[in-house]
Amino acid sequence: MKKTLTILLGILLAVMTLPTKAQVQTVKGSILDAQSEYPLIGATVQVLGTESILGGITDINGQFKLENVPTGRQTLAVSYMGYRSQTIPNVLVTVGKEVVLRVKLEESVESLDEVVVTADSERDLPLNELAKVSARTFSPDDVTRFSGGRNDVARLAASFAGVSAPNDSRNDIVVRGNSPTGLLWRLNGLPIATTNHFATLGTTGGPVNALNTNMLRSSDFLTGAFPAEYGNANAAVFDVNFRNGNTEEYEFMGQMSVFSGLEALAEGPISKKNGSSFLVSYRYGLANLAATGTSAVPVYQDLSFKLNLGMSPFGRFEIFGMGGLSSIDFYGDEIDEDDLFANPNENAFVDDDLGMLGINHTGRLGKRAYVKSAVGVSTFANQYYQDNFIRDASGTVTDEYRAVNVDNRESRISFTSSLNKKFNARWSIRTGFLSEVYIPKFFTESRDNQPNIPDDNGDGIPDYFILARDFSDRYSVTQLFAQAMYNISDRLSLTYGLHGQYHYYTQSTAIEPRAAVSYEFNAKQRLSLAYGLHAQAIPSPILFYDEEVSPGVYEQTNDHLGFTRSHHVVMGYDRSLGVDWRVKAEAYVQYLYDVPVESVESSYSVLNEGGDFVFDNRGSLVNKGTGRNLGLELTLEKFYSKGYYWLTTTSLYDSRYRGSDDVLRSTAFNNQFVFNSLFGKEWKFGLGRQHAWTFDTKLTMAGGQRYTPIDINATRLNNGDEVRYEDQAFESQLATYMRWDVKFGVRLNSTKRKISHQFYVDLQNVTNHKNEFVRRYNEVTDEINVVEQTGFFPDVLYRINF
Repeated sequence: MKKTLTILLGILLAVMTLPTKAQVQTVKGSILDAQSEYPLIGATVQVLGTESILGGITDINGQFKLENVPTGRQTLAVSYMGYRSQTIPNVLVTVGKEVVLRVKLEESVESLDEVVVTADSERDLPLNELAKVSARTFSPDDVTRFSGGRNDVARLAASFAGVSAPNDSRNDIVVRGNSPTGLLWRLNGLPIATTNHFATLGTTGGPVNALNTNMLRSSDFLTGAFPAEYGNANAAVFDVNFRNGNTEEYEFMGQMSVFSGLEALAEGPISKKNGSSFLVSYRYGLANLAATGTSAVPVYQDLSFKLNLGMSPFGRFEIFGMGGLSSIDFYGDEIDEDDLFANPNENAFVDDDLGMLGINHTGRLGKRAYVKSAVGVSTFANQYYQDNFIRDASGTVTDEYRAVNVDNRESRISFTSSLNKKFNARWSIRTGFLSEVYIPKFFTESRDNQPNIPDDNGDGIPDYFILARDFSDRYSVTQLFAQAMYNISDRLSLTYGLHGQYHYYTQSTAIEPRAAVSYEFNAKQRLSLAYGLHAQAIPSPILFYDEEVSPGVYEQTNDHLGFTRSHHVVMGYDRSLGVDWRVKAEAYVQYLYDVPVESVESSYSVLNEGGDFVFDNRGSLVNKGTGRNLGLELTLEKFYSKGYYWLTTTSLYDSRYRGSDDVLRSTAFNNQFVFNSLFGKEWKFGLGRQHAWTFDTKLTMAGGQRYTPIDINATRLNNGDEVRYEDQAFESQLATYMRWDVKFGVRLNSTKRKISHQFYVDLQNVTNHKNEFVRRYNEVTDEINVVEQTGFFPDVLYRINF
């Protein structure tokens, strides 16, 4: 790493010694009606804060193009007669890449002389205009700008209110005390099981994200009471989209990062005549640099692309896809006892792959309506093989045997279509469906630490495996939705809708009403209230678990389980504090019911699953458990201006559940508080001030992870397989999590060519604070040891655009 850093610094210093002059770039894009997405002809776009007036108007296709825009962070103002204006801050302009924007304006329902522009207080509003609370938009620039993010959109979300992620080894998203399994990933309108390398069946997180942030356009993150179009999720939604490639110029990017690896990206026009373009990127992990929490070497790579086929008589077609491969081998005699992922008493081998291929279509039905459809296939596979050591009395390894076999694959065929109709400035609707065909093939068997398996010949190898899953079939899940928005005035807006879904395998039905209201007291204050009933299918590792009902006889005793359901109620208050500051508060209550728990009295609940690589093997579950989450979230934000930004979020919450023993307990995710404070500053330099030094920092404090104490005596009698005090489930808590990240960087714009450079060093956990990861039984020392999370870790990134 030291040698790599030296080379990169040398390149940057060489560039910085070149003569400098003022540099400019092109900013272009489209202006659309927010509800009908019809292009607005004659809309005005202006760059604010420049010495001379710099602006333009949109053409008959709603397109605009501003040339000679100075490099650096710019603010654009967009206006159109009869529509609410919008301010777009923090638009990063570099000489190496043109800026392409897609802006939606909302039509005013009042007379023109009554329109009041309050865009400065709405800079983080979601792209989905039907989301009135618990939602915000994020840009790819946010991912790389915030310190500690590792170029990962999931880790970016940990900076937002309501999100807890006190785990340096994985990017699981815990939202308002919910399990990470409650998160829905949606890519270009289609659900996808996971976007992560090294993921496992049923989980939504992982150590490394295969979703390339350089491929994304601004997207939405929603944390509760979602609009009716989102289903099969109880916690949160990541609604992300690939951007289109440049339709006029060929552009390229090269990137090297310690964590996300080596990357090459290319984009450009296919045909300038119809506005078609391509965008493709390939990444390869720098394995020996990226490993955090283990001495084993991970190998991963991914490819993403999007083909925009341009306009045709049949509408616009887009083809997109992503795929990833990952593997890692853990050799017991080569790892440390405090390895976060492995055990020194075994060899383990992991192979994963994931992929998605889809087609989007958008067709207009006049000026006020359009149909948006998508069809795609996705797949996810995880293989895990474990060989246990046999040791003699001196501890020397004398033999090994296969202890675990896992071979899981889940594929989906998805088709979705929605009709969007704007009747007038007040009233619009969105209705549609999503149909998914699941094609699972699951197999898991184990004889690892199973004291009930005999060893008749005394060779130290258990005589047979115990089956956990053996399932191969196909089934469907269908979702329908309809939602309307009615703007009573420019200040008062209502949305109401209904979502329904049917699970053909479990024959379960869910009808879910949704509603929200938003009222602006004045140009600086807004109050919102939303309600939603949400339902989610049971994770596959639980639904298709094979329970041994008699010796050698296995049955799927969970295949009858219906949806877990939850009521969401959220109230939000936004207030603008001057031009660039705002404060936001949200209070919420979530009540969960029909939660799978054991049929016999116990503390187990599915609500505690999903925060690790594996699920508990529990059979004969029933939908009789409950849970509740309540909390308060505060955000104080200074949007980027005058060379700096500041974001502080505080989340106070309580997450509880009841198992079949009817005892109210903390969930596994009841950390109770999260505090984030982020600050960033830029200093421009060079003739024309086209370069910039950058500084970003982030401080995070959060309540420690909940855990159930280990019964060490019972564990010893159980061949080392941990036995915990279930009557004390999640009563204990690890020490408070604390981490401080500091990032230094520079952006350089070439003086002679359209080339820009970005370089940063992100010093993560700069104080090397020893955060606790887990307390687990160590078979070698015969003790319960504390395993610590990753300490100080420097992430380095260099990017060139040309």
